[in-house]
Formats: sequence, structure tokens, C-alpha cells
Amino acid sequence: MIPGSIFLRCLSKRKTDMASDSTVKNDPFIALKTVELRHLLSGRFLFIMSLRMMSTVLGWWIFNLTNAPFAIGLIGLSEIIPAISLALYAGHVIDLSEKRKLLLTGISLYLVAVLILLLLATPYTARHFSNHWIAVFIYITIFGTGIVRAFAGPVFNVILASVVPRENLPNATTWNQGTYLMGSVSGHAIGGFLIAGLGILGAFGVIAALIVISIAIVFQLKPKPPLNVKGEKKTWDSVKEGVNFVFKTKELLGAVSLDMFAVLFGGAVAMVPVYARDILHVGPQGYGFLNGAADIGAIFSVLLLTLFPLRKKQGTRLLVAVAGFGLCIILFAVSRMFWLSFVALMFSGILDGISVVVRGTIMQLKTPDNMRGRVLSVNSMFINSSNELGQFESGLTAKLMGVIPSVIFGGCMTLAVVIVTWIKAPSLRKMEY
Repeated sequence: MIPGSIFLRCLSKRKTDMASDSTVKNDPFIALKTVELRHLLSGRFLFIMSLRMMSTVLGWWIFNLTNAPFAIGLIGLSEIIPAISLALYAGHVIDLSEKRKLLLTGISLYLVAVLILLLLATPYTARHFSNHWIAVFIYITIFGTGIVRAFAGPVFNVILASVVPRENLPNATTWNQGTYLMGSVSGHAIGGFLIAGLGILGAFGVIAALIVISIAIVFQLKPKPPLNVKGEKKTWDSVKEGVNFVFKTKELLGAVSLDMFAVLFGGAVAMVPVYARDILHVGPQGYGFLNGAADIGAIFSVLLLTLFPLRKKQGTRLLVAVAGFGLCIILFAVSRMFWLSFVALMFSGILDGISVVVRGTIMQLKTPDNMRGRVLSVNSMFINSSNELGQFESGLTAKLMGVIPSVIFGGCMTLAVVIVTWIKAPSLRKMEY
């Protein structure tokens, strides 16, 4: 009887442990119990919000300085050239660097850029320089932020894996993407209202203040030294190691390629200043709402996925989501009603949020700790820079085709990319995690 009772107690304990493990696994807030993660996400939220405000203000400012949609596209080109050129080398540097220090340096340099833009927005500058030269100085400043972005951009995601246990990494990744989108939607929407309420100069003052607070929060992180990376390894060999890993990991390559081309061709947001002022006639307030519509949708989907994560067929759902994103862009292109345009962009954000979560989770789970800087820098070339390249593509096609046909073209190309990926990347379509 004694052995039997021991067996029953052990079985009961095992069931209790399994139930406890299941509860922890399904807890949507498990990663947020880590204090350092909360600091990281808070700092990232304020930083991304300030950058999205800056992007919103710059788009409106440049368009009103030049009255040329193509000039909006040049903002993206100014940042993407240094960001792409230095990305691979930056990944090598990130893996060899103390990441907290590198992140603080990058955010501080962004603050310098905002202060330069604030100076350019003063009445003194307007009296002494023409609109043409002010636009030139803006492009030069944005070129500088592209250099900084190559190094600082991937670091938030690199640090993420070092502040939570690996079993909580998918949940932390979802919260990380949600934080990014919350900052993005807040920045886009508030940016429009800041322009209307405070003007360009006042908007840059608010942006500078937010970046200062972000620096103070990130300063509370612990130092993040390099992990198992030999400093004597030649730079080019180190860079090739990261690139080869991405190209050999088919699910990773398929996910980032799909997202890159979808963002490249489906970048309708770049033309929102033109739609707000000249097509829908809703002014800076409507511009703020339209600029934030996609991010409102994205944050809704990310929060939903945080509470109810995708359990299967993530690859198929990724492809379907990107296809739906393309259809929403086409609907936005042909709409002449503000509410319909807003809804189209919001649903595009809902579908893009699914893509962001799936791709981000694949990236974190598939990447070894000692290669995160290099792999995430390759990812930044595919994904982050595609936003700016998509902005330039939108400006260029708008100049060649006209604004509305260019946005329709982008949506159609997004659908074409999904079809090609469905056929050519079966491992991505069948992928589950």
C-alpha cells in the first residue's frame, strides 16, 4: 500500500507541475514580470514615438516647403543610403560592443539631429535661407540619422534576448512589437496635432524632450557585454558569417524577404501628406489621424495576439495577412472619403501587425545569441530600410505615374510578391513554431 500511495502522490504532483507549467506558458504577462524588460520597453516606446513624430513632421514640412510629392520620397532616400551601406559592418560592431552603451550613444545622437532640425525650423533660419536650402539642410541631417540608425537600430532587439529567459522570449517579442507599434501610432497621430497646435518648431521641442526621457530610462539597464564573440575574428569573416546564416535559414530568409517587398511596394503612408492636403482635404488634423490609422490597427492586432497567440499555421497566416495588406492599400488608393481611407489604413495595420509578430518571433527564436547583432543588422537591411526605400519608391512612382496610380501599383505589387512567395517558399508557408 505504501508504494502505491507514493506513486499516486508523485502522479498527482506531476499533474500539478504540468498544470503550473501550462499556466505560466499561457500567461500573456509573463515576460513583463522582468523589471529590466519593462525599462527596455518603456525606453523604446518613448524613442519610437519621438521618431514617428519626427517622420510625421518632416513629411508635412518638406511637402509644404517644396509642394512636390517626390521631395517626400527623398527623405527616405537620404536615410536609407547610409543605413544600408553600413548595416553589415554595424552588425559586426554590435556583436563586439557593450550594447547598453552603444544604444545610449545612438539615442543621444538622434537628439542632436532633432536639435539641428529645431534650429532649421526657427524664424531666423526662414529669414536667412530659402525653402530650397532649408530642404537641403534637412536631407543632410537625415543622412546623419541614417548613419546612427545602422548601429542603434538593431540594438533594442539584440538586448531583448538578454533580459528574459528563452522560454519567455516569444511572449517578450510580442510585447516588444506591441511597444514599437504603440510608440509608432502615438507618434504618427500626435505629430499631426503638434503641427496644428504648436507648429513645426514646437513639435521638434516636444520630440527633443521625449528623447531625453528615453535616454534616462535606458540608462537604468544593466551593461550588456558581448557573448562568445572572438574580437580577433576578421571583420569581413564576421560579416559573412551573419549573412550566410540568414540565407541558409530558409524560414528566416522567406519571412524577411516577404516583409521587405510588401513594405517596399505597399508604402502608401508616404503619400498620406498628399492625400490629406490635396485629395481628401482634411488638413493637418486629418493628416494626423490618417498617419496613425495603420498603427492603430497594428497595435490592436498585436495586443490581441499577446492575449491569444497564434498556435499553428503561422507561416500560412503570415502570407494571407500580407495579401490582405495589399488589398487594403488598393482600397485606400481609390477612396475619396476620409472615413473609408481611415478604415482601409487601419485594417492594413491589423494585417501588418500579424506579419510583424510572426516575423519577429521567427527572428528571435532562430538566431543564436552570439550572432544577434549581425543577423538583426541583416534584418534591418531587409525590413527597417525598406520603409525608407518604400518612401522613395512611392515618391518616384508618384512623379512618374501620378499619386493615385502609384499607390494602386504598390498594392498590386504586394499581391504579386505574396503569390511568388507562396509558390517559391513552401518551407515558409508550412512553418509552425
